[in-house]
Amino acid sequence: MINRLIRWSLENRLLVLGATLLLFGWGIFAVRRVPVDAIPDLSENQVIVFADWEGRSPREVEDQVTYPLSVNLQGLAGVRSVRASSMFGFSLLTVIFDDKVDNYFARTRVLERLNYLGKVLPDGVTPRLGPDATGLGWVFQYYLKDTSGKEDLGSLRALQDYFIRYQLAAVPGVAEVAGIGGFVRQWQVEVSAAKLRALGLTLDSVLDTIARNNLNVGGRTLEENGMEFIVRGVGLVQTAADLEGIAVAVRDGVPVRVAEIATVQVGGDYRRGALDVDGHEVVGGTVVMRSGENAWQVIQDVKAKIAQIAPGLPAGVTIEPFYDRSDLIGRAIDTLKHTLWEAVILVTLMHVIFLFHFRSILIVTLPLPASILIAFILMKEFGIQSHIMSLTGIAIAIGVLVDAAIVMTENVIRHCEQAEAARGRRLTPAETWQVTLSASQQVGRPIFLAMAIIILAFVPVFTLTGQEGKLFHPLAWTKTFAMVGATVLAVTLVPVLCTLLVRGPFHAEERNWVMRFLLKLYDPVLDWALVHRKTVLGLAATLLTFCAVLAFGVPEAIQARIRGQNPEMAAKLSGFGTEFMPTLQEGSLLFMPVLVPSTSLSEIKRIMAWQDQVIAATPEVASVAGKLGRFDSATDPAPAEMIETTITLRPASQWRPGMTMEMLVADLSEKLTQVPGYAAGFLQPIENRVLMLSTGIRAQLGLKIFGDDLDAIQRKAYEIEAVVNKIPGAAGVSPSRVQGKPYLEIAVDRAALTRYGLTATDVLSLAETGLGGRTATTSIQGRERWPVQVRLAKSDREDIDQLGATPVPLPSGAFLPLRQLATIRRVLGPNEIASENGRLRAYVQANVTGRDLGSFVEEVRAAVAKEVKLDPGMTLEYSGQYENQIRARATLQTIVPMVLLIIFFILCFTFHSAKEAAHVILAVPFALTGGVLLQGALGYNFSVAVWVGYIALFGTAIQTGVVMVVYLEEAVKRAQASKGRADSLSQPSALTRPELLAAIKEGARLRLRPKVMTVATAVAGLLPIFWSTRTGVEVMRPLAAPVVGGMLSSLVHILIVTPVIFAWLRERELGHAPESEA
Repeated sequence: MINRLIRWSLENRLLVLGATLLLFGWGIFAVRRVPVDAIPDLSENQVIVFADWEGRSPREVEDQVTYPLSVNLQGLAGVRSVRASSMFGFSLLTVIFDDKVDNYFARTRVLERLNYLGKVLPDGVTPRLGPDATGLGWVFQYYLKDTSGKEDLGSLRALQDYFIRYQLAAVPGVAEVAGIGGFVRQWQVEVSAAKLRALGLTLDSVLDTIARNNLNVGGRTLEENGMEFIVRGVGLVQTAADLEGIAVAVRDGVPVRVAEIATVQVGGDYRRGALDVDGHEVVGGTVVMRSGENAWQVIQDVKAKIAQIAPGLPAGVTIEPFYDRSDLIGRAIDTLKHTLWEAVILVTLMHVIFLFHFRSILIVTLPLPASILIAFILMKEFGIQSHIMSLTGIAIAIGVLVDAAIVMTENVIRHCEQAEAARGRRLTPAETWQVTLSASQQVGRPIFLAMAIIILAFVPVFTLTGQEGKLFHPLAWTKTFAMVGATVLAVTLVPVLCTLLVRGPFHAEERNWVMRFLLKLYDPVLDWALVHRKTVLGLAATLLTFCAVLAFGVPEAIQARIRGQNPEMAAKLSGFGTEFMPTLQEGSLLFMPVLVPSTSLSEIKRIMAWQDQVIAATPEVASVAGKLGRFDSATDPAPAEMIETTITLRPASQWRPGMTMEMLVADLSEKLTQVPGYAAGFLQPIENRVLMLSTGIRAQLGLKIFGDDLDAIQRKAYEIEAVVNKIPGAAGVSPSRVQGKPYLEIAVDRAALTRYGLTATDVLSLAETGLGGRTATTSIQGRERWPVQVRLAKSDREDIDQLGATPVPLPSGAFLPLRQLATIRRVLGPNEIASENGRLRAYVQANVTGRDLGSFVEEVRAAVAKEVKLDPGMTLEYSGQYENQIRARATLQTIVPMVLLIIFFILCFTFHSAKEAAHVILAVPFALTGGVLLQGALGYNFSVAVWVGYIALFGTAIQTGVVMVVYLEEAVKRAQASKGRADSLSQPSALTRPELLAAIKEGARLRLRPKVMTVATAVAGLLPIFWSTRTGVEVMRPLAAPVVGGMLSSLVHILIVTPVIFAWLRERELGHAPESEA
């Protein structure tokens, strides 16, 4: 089939060239249409469910709302887990589905289940679906800057909620716009308890009366004199005077107005969040992008909308961003663009150096951009975004993309050289066409097989699941797309270009000074290796053993013995460390201290303003914005005690000399640890949200304790915290503080209630309405909505000790103090109750500094198992990045051997020999040695990125081994055929040992140029990654290191070791005993 495709392409050259031009046009169109982001969407396939139950404690929310919802949603088809959190007046559940379940189908199933769960929930509680987005969709955050000084926090919040929010929410791709900070304005009716008692009134009567005095009605229409009038009854409250004039009751024929028993004022609604920029409280918002949208385009559209509405803002008010992901996206894509251009230039330079035939350089180079454009076309059609990981797949494939064209072109040039030498003249176009066909068909099938093996070797990456799968599947797809494109072009476009551009005069390899030098170096080395085979194989085995020890270390028993005598040597013999992924430097930091639950909102605001000023004073910091509590969004689960500070850093070129990210974090941590109970932790914005979405933990490692007793699992969390803090490298260790929030409990006295004919509602409504306040109605102020809240006056509720004197009305009309009907006590209770799959959860989270994550976690596991004993009914799970790392390692340990076995069987089928197949497969371990040496020299830990780099190396190593064996086989067959003709025989003759070695040397010399070119182009294609200092290279380098090192070691193996093993196998087949070494 391959040969027929090559012939068809040569017979229809104009059609192939025309299709290539169309391909370039389509590819350029696709490049402009592919969605752009910084990293892949790593969020779980989740549906958010939330419910408000105003004023209720976390305990009531958990028992009556969260738990019923959690256990009922667990049973839905495709649900993997349900994470839930019960906070003050708010229940939040994240229902995580299997990745194969369509998200909108999942939302429909959840909505169906919620429709009949209303009966099991308290009255007034309505669970709702959150936006079709996640915390990773927070692509743009802003605040309102007022330089006029005329706007207060209330007016700015109204501007945000009723103008800016709706305008930005209309931008395509935006799921919601959530606000924070300032005050939601409301009418506050604060009633005097003493006046209520004197007039015999109750709070409920005040509430009902105000509600009945705020409405508009319609009376359909009336006709008069041929005209139709719409009847409209107007009675909405507009001003404070309207509220004050409402008559609550009549006493002795005199109306009692609201103004006589209460004060009416405009104030701020109860809030659990605030925003601070550079030490000053402001109003802000976040734009939440819908899942699967083009982040770059959404942000640009949001900025355009902001520019459009700017003239409509009050004078002096502007919208200023404090987090803008488009900056990171732009820097990351810019890195990839420069890397790709530099790689293409270097690869072309390698072609110039080695081929020294400028028209053939065009043949080899042209398929490179064409293959890249094919990858973009398929990215667009398959819905794969353009980001660091997907473009890295193309970057690491550049060297391999031209390999097929190199082999094809080099073989055509060699055949044309030989044909011209045989004829003693230039070839005619027809002769060139015929020679090209013969040469292309000779290597067409091996090229196709080799490229298929490279693609097949990447299958393990497609089997990754979870976060690691979402991270590396785009890379695997784009590399595969580019490889498929290069393979097709190698057997279609390249032969066509050869017929048009391969013309004499040709320069033999010996006339190229580079090849002359390499051949002069290679010939004696190969001669020596073929004579000293045992030495060569022994050196190769020694190198392999050394690299295995370097990478994986010696057995633990040996390490233990060495550790007692020489700890430094034992550390060196422990192998490389392990981690999930190298950290992408986003250019921003997220500082998330969690204060003790008893800290008041005003105190947290004071601390937040102080810390923002401290951070802003650091020279490397461009801006600081601190968020206390939650945005008004179901995608934000932050408790009020957590400060989330977004720190935008200046470019690294503007940092103090010698300053690194690690030093900067250490410097800031030292300045910010002055607050008691301050559990600090630094991550980066995307890194933090990915961790929260995938594991529910805001750190690299999380230890989750599950049980049925909140107090017990909290105590166990403190025990584990003490153990983890003793492990070297632990940083930011903090337990979840489930308990410790001060409560004021008003517990009814059942006997007293019975004695006075009261119900619990009669007494507890005082706590709910009198102390907390209740919204009686809503006033419409133009486009704004102002709640009308009624509660007791501040003087009646600000002194906790005097609450007992609050009068409670009796059925008889008399009043009793609250203390005679209930017990008022101060207790400690839960601040927030977290659960997973219906089980209560506490956790200990930790980050790691100065060492690898894998060894740290192993040490933690050993210490916890030794020092912490779990109570009956408790379970412990390890989560965070470590969870992803373990899952990825387990998958690859199973799949990689299976894929190598499949490749082995394919090679057996191809070569009709298990020995030959094993011979080719041996290229893999020897190629790994160079990767291990370079990885060790650069100090990289084992990570999923490094493992993917080794997987990419597998296919390339096998491919080069296949082509070398094909060249050696053909050389031996030519020698046999030549000897048969010399002996006047119709069949090939058996070779003597010297003739066999001579044939092997000839085949190896023929492979020298294409092999050196392959390695040179592969290395040249990846070198820009190592010298670049742009955003994203810290993720790309660990992936590229095994490929570069492995290609260099595979060069030595293919050119030296492969001919030695081939000679050894062929001598046994031909019955020659190998000579002993001299």
